[in-house]
Amino acid sequence: MIKVVRGNPTPEELAAALAVVQARAAAAEDSPSGAHEPAAAWADPARVARHSMPRPGPQTWSRTYWPA
Repeated sequence: MIKVVRGNPTPEELAAALAVVQARAAAAEDSPSGAHEPAAAWADPARVARHSMPRPGPQTWSRTYWPA
């Protein structure tokens, strides 16, 4: 049951909110319990270590941020 606590929504606004709630509930039923969504590629810690670290030397400090 959904209860409007504050405000006075129009019937169209209430119908839109209920449609969103129903769509989210249907999506939750479709996914298996305990299943996690795959992490985005930008969140993968392995992407940080794709390039080798610079070798020690006099110019190493200038190459520590930009991979070769």
